[in-house]
Amino acid sequence: MRILHTGDWHFGRTLEGRSRLVEQAAFMDELVQIVQEESIDLVLIAGDIYDSVNPPAAAEQLFYEGIARLADGGKRHVAVISGNHDHPDRLAASGPLAAKQGITLIGLPVPDIQTIGIPRTGELTKLVALPYPSESRLKELLSDVAEEEVLRSKYSERVGALIRKQAASFEAGTVNLIMSHLYVLGGHETESERPIQVGGAYTVDTMALTAGAQYVALGHLHRPQNVKADSPIRYCGSPIAYSFSEAGQAKSVTVLDLAPGQAAEPREIFLTSGRPS
Repeated sequence: MRILHTGDWHFGRTLEGRSRLVEQAAFMDELVQIVQEESIDLVLIAGDIYDSVNPPAAAEQLFYEGIARLADGGKRHVAVISGNHDHPDRLAASGPLAAKQGITLIGLPVPDIQTIGIPRTGELTKLVALPYPSESRLKELLSDVAEEEVLRSKYSERVGALIRKQAASFEAGTVNLIMSHLYVLGGHETESERPIQVGGAYTVDTMALTAGAQYVALGHLHRPQNVKADSPIRYCGSPIAYSFSEAGQAKSVTVLDLAPGQAAEPREIFLTSGRPS
């Protein structure tokens, strides 16, 4: 199967009072063209769809029309998680309707792994989908499934415990993936990730994400980058430069071909739709 990894769209964001909606719409047009030309089977959108919990109507319209175009009536699956900028309930509210189009919207951390069938290849994907795990959301989710010492352990260990619980459902005959929106130790941030908790108590060690996945698709940091780890971990980066610190950065989406048991070899497809900051 062929997978495309993107995220950190921040629809509705402005730069020094200037709307970026025209650029964001151009990105969506380019993304639809890429998934068609590359024969993508599964699109992973790793959070921060919007720039605020109360996005403008035009930003929501762009998102919903865009993911419908990506799914193309269920011809390909689209999986979306919320980031720290998104309102999780608002993002997931249309989930039942979206599911009929082959779109999975996950706003809050859930205890169960996602199983996704790929019509073109007949393969199955097992996806650990972990939206932005805030302290309160993580505690609420783990309260019924973990012992007291896990609840009291540091943030990274709790994230790892949740991921390992879901990853226990990985199978040798499935394509096994993890997608989340968080800050991993060793990631390089930019000025535009605001407000963002990087470093300190909300840093996740790479060991927390080493749970047998063939590829770990992350959102949160706007610079496209691989994170050094035992398993392939990658931030796709934002599709548009959202601060002057990102000037000169090449923006891209990540594409990879995976079969069960196959090593991931992600490649970048560079975007032309965004203007430099």
